[in-house]
Amino acid sequence: MLSYSLSHLYNDLQSPDEIIDKSLRSSDSQSTCEDFVSLAQTWLSKIQWSNSLNGTFGETNQSELAAFTSYALAFPDNFLALVDTYDVMRSGIPNYCAVALALNDLGYKAAGIRLDSGDLAYLSGEARKIFRTIEKEFGVPGFGKTNITASNDLNEETLDALNKQGHEVDSFGIGTYVVTCYAQAALGCVFKLVEINNQPRIKLSEDVTKVSIPCKKRSYRLYGKEGYPLVDIMTGENEPPPKVGERILCRHPFNESKRAYVVPQRVEELMKCFWSGSPGGIREDLPPLRDIRDRCITQLRKMRPDHMRRLNPTPYKVSVSAKLYEFIHFLWLNEAPVGELQ
Repeated sequence: MLSYSLSHLYNDLQSPDEIIDKSLRSSDSQSTCEDFVSLAQTWLSKIQWSNSLNGTFGETNQSELAAFTSYALAFPDNFLALVDTYDVMRSGIPNYCAVALALNDLGYKAAGIRLDSGDLAYLSGEARKIFRTIEKEFGVPGFGKTNITASNDLNEETLDALNKQGHEVDSFGIGTYVVTCYAQAALGCVFKLVEINNQPRIKLSEDVTKVSIPCKKRSYRLYGKEGYPLVDIMTGENEPPPKVGERILCRHPFNESKRAYVVPQRVEELMKCFWSGSPGGIREDLPPLRDIRDRCITQLRKMRPDHMRRLNPTPYKVSVSAKLYEFIHFLWLNEAPVGELQ
């Protein structure tokens, strides 16, 4: 069966209060809730102060709540939420429950949640406990059986491991391993939103490799004395470009202890805009496929041999500027929900 779900916060809203059209008709079309946003916020407050949940939830990410609410307003019959954009247990689950319970008041049944990172067995089990607790405390029949879908490059081995651990997953989303022959190399990739309407966006995850690097950027390749690329560096769009012979601090985007000064002997800007995204915004024709292929081969030949060896290749470093590093972690702290201990 083919279906669809909310993806990682493709939403430019900072809070639910920015949603303009807040009304939603009931499923039987007999009545209209004029402020569905307030209804969802009321349910979130009830969940946060629930006796049975014993203060499990503190403040949640309001941008995520806005995304869930606006998605539910658009698709009330098929509200399937991806809950790991910021923090599954501290934000995604309570925000989902608030919107799902608001839909329930209007006669709709939410389609469930999707987990796409982290410990799927553990997270599904904890989510199920919360759903059952909410069903019991608030008297919502069937809420404890909320559908839980899991994805994240699943294959036979991971499914077998999940079954042996025990889990509460109802359905699995399998894509890459279904549509490719995985004995052959397969490129699995996604597009992640980094900015919309001049508002930087970040996707957080328990798996740091899935954390996105926010805002519009420029990228450069820095070459050393021997002619090989040393490192690629990303900077904010308005930062001055690296200059030949001038020392620049290159930082790992997430590991504060990994950093190095680089004095480039040559600087190559890597990104070139062919299409601005607007209608008729094509700036120049794309080169032929053969030219693109030849350029890729040329770029690979410029790499140091240890980066290209088949066995244990040296990882090629991709870094960020000091200014971009500071902004990433500023936005991360702003968007991550803060836990509360009692």
